[in-house]
Amino acid sequence: MSTFTKIEVSGPGALSFLESICANQIDRPVGSIIYTALCNSRGGIMADLTVSRLEEDRFWILTGGGVGPHDFAWIRHHAPTQGAVTIRNMSGQYTTLGLWGPRARDILQQLVEEDISNAAFPFYTVRPLHIESVPALALRLSYAGELGWEIYAPGEYGLRLWDLLWEAGRPHGLVAGGAGAFDSLRLEKGYRLWGVDIHSEYNPFEAGLKRTVKLKKGYFLGRDALLKAKDAVTRKLCCLTFNDPNAVALGKEPILADGRVVGQVTSANYGYSVGKYILYGYLPHEYATPLTKVEVQYFDRRYPATVTVEPLFDPHHTRMKA
Repeated sequence: MSTFTKIEVSGPGALSFLESICANQIDRPVGSIIYTALCNSRGGIMADLTVSRLEEDRFWILTGGGVGPHDFAWIRHHAPTQGAVTIRNMSGQYTTLGLWGPRARDILQQLVEEDISNAAFPFYTVRPLHIESVPALALRLSYAGELGWEIYAPGEYGLRLWDLLWEAGRPHGLVAGGAGAFDSLRLEKGYRLWGVDIHSEYNPFEAGLKRTVKLKKGYFLGRDALLKAKDAVTRKLCCLTFNDPNAVALGKEPILADGRVVGQVTSANYGYSVGKYILYGYLPHEYATPLTKVEVQYFDRRYPATVTVEPLFDPHHTRMKA
């Protein structure tokens, strides 16, 4: 995951600046991780990312590699010019590995002296760790939907970090996974992908990201539009599964109901943990109820699909929070 974009925001004005562009509440204790949306003046989602509070006036923003230049430009464009905030792109200085799975803690605990139990290192918190000789910053979160960490270390330690985790993990059945596995896992958990499931034409309430918005915290970019939008939602991002086990889709296919097109597929992939082909797409409210039957047209064929409750895998997030 070394392509992830790492942006440091620091200085006496860092907190107030981040509160002004983030829809979620950023003023939380040092060591907290906040998942938030960045919205435009119309309430559209310009980015979704995490903000980690490393010190009172120093934060790390972490976002995808492909959208990194876009997000960095948006953040810099809205930054104050009087010097109270320093923004640095740290991406080239750090390597990143994700360690996830039911035995992730067993693997990592062998390599660190710090207590990484759930009580000492809760979900959605960040802390420094020494993984044997490697100085690292570990974030307890998971886009893969399992117990584990994103681990950031200076680039020159990258090979050593990989070797340590690989050797410690082999007795536990550790495997190396790639982006295809990542995409399948995130769909099973219902995690959105910016530029595909969410972007500037959708607001957080339509996208099922209400939890990223704290309207009562005071001003932030897009707040006025979101105050109006929260009671005027006419479409919703829905999870669907194919009824036919042989059906397939790639994304962008039309979704039909009552003989007409009512939406289109945003994301699609097979969910190996749940044994179903998973699709996401925006549907009008009247078709967004679980158990609603629709069709997805893939080239010249129409496959029946069913709207379902999300997430399909571990809906109460007990595995990630173990």
